[in-house]
Amino acid sequence: MKALRKIFRYLNKYFMVPVFKSGLGFLTGSPISGYIMVLKTVGHKSGLTRYAPVNYAIHKGNIYCLSGFGKIAHWYKNLTANPQIEMIMPAGTVSGNALTVTDADEKLSMMRQILKNSGFAGFMAGINAFTISDEDLQEKGEEMVVIRITPNGIFAGSADPGGWLWVWLIIITIIIVLALVF
Repeated sequence: MKALRKIFRYLNKYFMVPVFKSGLGFLTGSPISGYIMVLKTVGHKSGLTRYAPVNYAIHKGNIYCLSGFGKIAHWYKNLTANPQIEMIMPAGTVSGNALTVTDADEKLSMMRQILKNSGFAGFMAGINAFTISDEDLQEKGEEMVVIRITPNGIFAGSADPGGWLWVWLIIITIIIVLALVF
């Protein structure tokens, strides 16, 4: 479990967060890689901005995510200390208020949907959300925490004024021109 957390920490810090911050998050989502957003929280001890990629599901206007490592995840501690968070989603940035889901039926339903949306990550955790029974999912997901985020605002995205998507568009244009010339 520690090795898996370490792998995700490096993958998240050096790949996922930069991809989303640069506006290319929309390129990462698929049924295989999973559908991912990046939570932007405030450190519960440091007060510094922290980023955490998580799998998510959207249901009835709310955004749900899952702390697969339970309450020990740093980002979970951050959002419980300061539930007003931002989410860098594939299509833009949204703010919202996070709340831990306590209703057992809602938790089970959303846990299953998030795991279905997580691609290979769910299988790495040893869970096939498409075939596992409710009872087995409850047992395996006992330590997992489901968070409901109620959106309350939209922020400028990477393609909006002040965003950085234009840098990638210029780089791609230069590559295409060079490929055509040479």
